Amino acid sequence: MQSILLSLFPLIALIISGYVLKQKEFLSDDFWQGAEKLNYYILFPIMLFANLATAKLDLGLMKTIFVVVGLVLSLACITLYIIRKVCGTPSAKFGVYMQSNTRFNTFMGLAIVAALFHQQGMTIFAIILAMSIPVVNVLAVLALTNQDNMDVKSIVFSLAKNPLILGCVIGALFNGSGIHLWVGFDSFLKQLALCSLPLGLLCVGAALQFMALKKDIFPLIVNTFSKLLIMPTLAFALCHWMDLSALETQIFVVYFALPTASASYILTKVLGGDSQLMAGVISLQILCSAFTLPVVLSFVL
Repeated sequence: MQSILLSLFPLIALIISGYVLKQKEFLSDDFWQGAEKLNYYILFPIMLFANLATAKLDLGLMKTIFVVVGLVLSLACITLYIIRKVCGTPSAKFGVYMQSNTRFNTFMGLAIVAALFHQQGMTIFAIILAMSIPVVNVLAVLALTNQDNMDVKSIVFSLAKNPLILGCVIGALFNGSGIHLWVGFDSFLKQLALCSLPLGLLCVGAALQFMALKKDIFPLIVNTFSKLLIMPTLAFALCHWMDLSALETQIFVVYFALPTASASYILTKVLGGDSQLMAGVISLQILCSAFTLPVVLSFVL
C-alpha cells in the first residue's frame, strides 16, 4: 500500500495544484483553455502515437482487450438502460449516468500506468484507449440525445476527427509500416509527450467544480460508488475468470477504476444534458478516487 501511495501522490498533488492555481486566479482562464487545447489536440495525441508506433502489437492481446472492455461496458449499459426504463429517467440525466460509468479520465489513467507499470503497461493501456474511446463517445451521445432525431453522419464525422483516436490510429498504422523514426525526431516527440501528463493533471484540477456538489446528492453518491468500486470489481472478476496475466488484470482494473472524463461536462452541455449534475459527478469522482484507487490497486498489486 505504501508504494502505491508514493506512486499516486505526485499525481494527486498535481491535480490539487491545478485546483489551487485556478481558485487563486494565479493564471487566467485563457491560460487554462489554451493548456487544455494544447494537450488535447497536440501533446496527448503525440503521446499515444509514440507509445503505439514502437509497441509490439499482439493480436491475441487486442482480442482480449476487445472481450474484456466489451463485456464490462455491455453489462454496465444493460443495467443503466433497465434502470432508465423502470425509473423513467430523462435523457438529460441519463446521459450523465451513462458517462459517469463508462467514460474515463485518460490523463489520470496514463499517469498512473506510467508510474506503476512503465512501458509495457503503457502499451496495453494505449491499445485499450484506441479501442474504447470511439465506443464510449458513441454511448454518451446516444444516451444524451433523442435517438429518433439522431444524426449518425455527424457522430461518425466527429469520431473521425477526434485527435485521440487519430493519434492511436496513425501510431498503429506507422507501427505496421515497418518505418523507423529518425532518432532526433523520436527524441523530440518523446519530449512533447513528457509534457502531456503533468499539464493534463493540472488541467483536471483546474476544472473541478465543488459548488456543483450541493445538488442531487443521491445520484452523485450512487454514480461515484458504481464507477470507482463496482466497475473495477466486475473487471477483476472477468479477468480472473478468463485467467489473464497479472499485468493485464492490473491494467484493466486501473482502467475501470478511473473517474469519469472531465470532457464529459462539455459534451453534456453541448447536447443539452444536466451539465451541473455532470460537473458534480466529475468533481466528486476525482476527489473520491484519491482514496479508492489506492484501495483498489492494493488488491491487484
